[in-house]
Amino acid sequence: MRFDEVIQLAKRILHELTGLDISSVVRAEKEDDGWVVQLEVVEKHSIPDSMDILALYETRLDAEGNMREFKRISMRKRIDTDTEE
Repeated sequence: MRFDEVIQLAKRILHELTGLDISSVVRAEKEDDGWVVQLEVVEKHSIPDSMDILALYETRLDAEGNMREFKRISMRKRIDTDTEE
């Protein structure tokens, strides 16, 4: 599978499984036995948008594009920014 195909597939499958809106792709990486794709999703829409609750999900797909695992690894308000160095 091509890199862009894996990303689109991970986005589609995670949306279908959770019903959550995908906000952005944070990371995508080829592994020996498949792919890891991290996606930020909107867990809760708020007004104003800056108060939306975003979650970071890590998905793992095998070499054929079948999702083997997904898990939420963090949450934040949209207005909050990471300052990791």
